[in-house]
Amino acid sequence: MRVCAVDLKANEANVVLLDSDNDLFSVPECRAKKITLPSPEAQESIQHFHRTMSKLIEDYQVDKIIIRERQTKGKFAGSSAGFKMEAALQLIEGVDAEVFSSSVMKHTLKRHPIDVNLKELGLKQFQENAFLAACAYCNKDKK
Repeated sequence: MRVCAVDLKANEANVVLLDSDNDLFSVPECRAKKITLPSPEAQESIQHFHRTMSKLIEDYQVDKIIIRERQTKGKFAGSSAGFKMEAALQLIEGVDAEVFSSSVMKHTLKRHPIDVNLKELGLKQFQENAFLAACAYCNKDKK
């Protein structure tokens, strides 16, 4: 199974692809590490983001989109741009998109810790949360 994990920060979507096959994980090369929504209030900008992500999902034959959950209230609440990007991801046809709970993610990573070097995988530091979300999602049903 190939998942595309997305961590939304302000008006940016940090993207990581992860292949999972019989408890073996690999991180395939991806042409985009970060996709920006320059004008969240403009319909054209949101449509461009949707088309860009749709093409990425299609080109890399992604089976599932995992969106790291963000708070809706409080000091660390997600921005309106982030929620617009989340909706655009959920509207991509032909692939399931799931908002992955932070509490489930933390619990899964506690049971199945991930000990890898991001640089060795070819990932940037800003992709860490998306990578951890992808790993946690793929391990969530393991005992």
